[in-house]
Amino acid sequence: MKKLIFAVIALFMFSGCTQMYNSNEVDLQQTNGIYTYEKGRITDVRLVTIRDNGSGTMIGALVGTVLGSMFGHGKGNALTTLAGGLSGAYVGTQADKANGEELYIHLNDGRDIVTIVKGVAFGKGECVRVVFNGNRILRVERCY
Repeated sequence: MKKLIFAVIALFMFSGCTQMYNSNEVDLQQTNGIYTYEKGRITDVRLVTIRDNGSGTMIGALVGTVLGSMFGHGKGNALTTLAGGLSGAYVGTQADKANGEELYIHLNDGRDIVTIVKGVAFGKGECVRVVFNGNRILRVERCY
């Protein structure tokens, strides 16, 4: 029973490791900076899947291995440990994938740019504001 309770607690602890892609959160490093923006219109949208950088796979494999090692005895323990690690790696990879969009944007200054954003549903012809930090795009947001 103690193993089951520990397994459930570990699952809830590590479930917070996946990122919320469709949020208004910004990194601490982005505060108190001076950024520029340019308005423009979306000329085309292509749906993409953004792959994990490996952290979800590693965390999933680690958690799955630990949880799997708590069950079985002898050879059965080795099998549950292996199965836990493999299934944890798969779940971690799938959990950290994100839906995204490749946006083709015609800016008001005449430039055409392409960028990829996570988890936001933009439409063709929509007015957007592209926030820049030098040559780097920080975010794309709707014009209101």
